[in-house]
Amino acid sequence: MIIARSPLRISLGGGGTDLPSYYEQHTGFLIAAAIDKYVYITLHDTFVPDLIVKYSKLERVPGAAQLEHPIIREAFAALGMDGHSLELTSMADIPAGTGLGSSGSFTTALLKALHAYKKNLVHPAELAEQACDIEINRLREPIGKQDQYIAAYGGLTCFKFLAGGKVEAWPLKVSEETRYNLEDNLLLFFTGYSRSASSILKEQNDRSKAADAAMIENLHFVKDLGVQSQRALEAGDLPEFARLMDVHWQRKKQRSGNMSNPKINEWYDTAMAHGALGGKLIGAGGGGFLMFYADDKSKLRHAMREAGLKEVRFRFDFEGTKLVSS
Repeated sequence: MIIARSPLRISLGGGGTDLPSYYEQHTGFLIAAAIDKYVYITLHDTFVPDLIVKYSKLERVPGAAQLEHPIIREAFAALGMDGHSLELTSMADIPAGTGLGSSGSFTTALLKALHAYKKNLVHPAELAEQACDIEINRLREPIGKQDQYIAAYGGLTCFKFLAGGKVEAWPLKVSEETRYNLEDNLLLFFTGYSRSASSILKEQNDRSKAADAAMIENLHFVKDLGVQSQRALEAGDLPEFARLMDVHWQRKKQRSGNMSNPKINEWYDTAMAHGALGGKLIGAGGGGFLMFYADDKSKLRHAMREAGLKEVRFRFDFEGTKLVSS
């Protein structure tokens, strides 16, 4: 049995500038961190001719071309596989639609498993680009490239997105002490809201394509915040990083009326009044996880528990998409 896993992620700065509608004209930049919450894909041979696929639904079809699941169908097509006599199952530590990049993680883990079945060696950059091709080009999803790339690479990683689709990636240059403090003082709380990233990002994508001045200025500002966040993190200035997160969140809410809601705003204000130095909603917006940087973690945890939010504790992942068993 082949088992592949791919990490979920949090964004540390510059998120939203990884959409082609922006970076093809202006170049994107962001920092992302892979975390130890994973999407798993298992794949093995069976003794029946059909392809069996198990996710939130069960599909049993003569071949991959008949699958309803669009990403799985296109991944098999991209690798020239019909799926006969195979069984594929997906599992995840955290549900989809919660802002942690699960779709990109799912696609990279799936491709890793299929490549392993075909005995192919694949570099993280190639894996990420194949995942982007499936989601952005084949399926026309109005999304960016961050999720696929950080899932494939892992770690605390800076990405520059260039015209023509080229992506440059390099590790964030932080000291061990800064990394440990960042890991210890970043807290994730689930809002209880799930949403489709595509529906939130479509508005940004359409306005960027139309060269909407307010949207482009907003993304320029967020990209600059990403660069400032890189400087703060590499200098070990975590309070400044936290302040920039707050500035980012206040500006991010201006992109769309669907970015937040009164309840999320209330929780955010509660956190800032109880030990958080800065924070934001992870992902495209509209739901998922609130992330805060706090020196007084116990005070913040108590306030969030009182507000009814569940914390998900995590560490950073430095392995990226990998085979657990082959």
